[in-house]
Amino acid sequence: MIHRKSNGVFIIAATPFTMDGALDLTSTDRMVDFYLDMGVSGMTILGIMGEAPKLASEESLTFARHVLARVNGRVPVVVGVSGPGLDNMKRLTDEVMSAGAAGVMVAPMPSLNTDTKQKGYYAQVCKTLGADVPICLQDYPQTTGVTFSIETLLDIFAAHDQIVMLKHEDWPGLNKLSRIREATGEGDRRLSILTGNSALFLPQEMQRGADGAMTGFAYPEMMVKVVTRHFAGDVDGAEDLFDAYLPMVRYEQQLGLGLAIRKEVLHRRGVLDSPKVRAPGPALTDLDKAELTRLTKRLEARLVGLI
Repeated sequence: MIHRKSNGVFIIAATPFTMDGALDLTSTDRMVDFYLDMGVSGMTILGIMGEAPKLASEESLTFARHVLARVNGRVPVVVGVSGPGLDNMKRLTDEVMSAGAAGVMVAPMPSLNTDTKQKGYYAQVCKTLGADVPICLQDYPQTTGVTFSIETLLDIFAAHDQIVMLKHEDWPGLNKLSRIREATGEGDRRLSILTGNSALFLPQEMQRGADGAMTGFAYPEMMVKVVTRHFAGDVDGAEDLFDAYLPMVRYEQQLGLGLAIRKEVLHRRGVLDSPKVRAPGPALTDLDKAELTRLTKRLEARLVGLI
């Protein structure tokens, strides 16, 4: 199970599709093996970047069960269960926890525009899912439209012991991260903080007390090495390696287009048979693909002697 000291890199997994838009479970197996070979500490499936809103409920369950079976307990798997209905959230949670999930991730509903509504919603979620289900709260206002104050988050964490992890993606959010870490760094207050945004600020986030990353950058080995070097005390070495990948990180972190870039990279790396993004979704132009090719070649040249 995920817990208050969970750390490392929890990769946000893509959801592979065939070119006609069907679930691609063969590529799913290859993707799971790839992530494990890259040394990730955990996986998160059915997140926003996993195209969860585009899946039918049966597809979500099929995909989750397949990933959990392939992982077979080798690393913890967090399953995104966010949605408008608590009954559906409960059913999916029960199914995936029974299949071996280590916890679930819940993002806020778009209508939660006051502190009172935010606190009330997570109280309902915790009561509905049951106290034995570990929860990761996703703070991603760029996508959800919901902005949590630091004080509200701390109140939610204090009120619900089963919320053991924060997926921190507010932006700009470094000072928010620092204040939450200061308040949740020790003892019973300890909270696991994993960061997202395609790892764009990973070195600074680690320096401010994050426990690792939870994002889907298509070069997970970079994030694993950066986090490992940081924990070993090699802060400059971690940032030197990160700097080599920064142009690719930045290119992938384009709101709207980023998922298509990520899937194209995974396709080129031999992980996915197809870079298909389900409609409605972005598609790369020939110019986008040419830019990506150039960025990849420049990255490979920079890595010589660094790793």
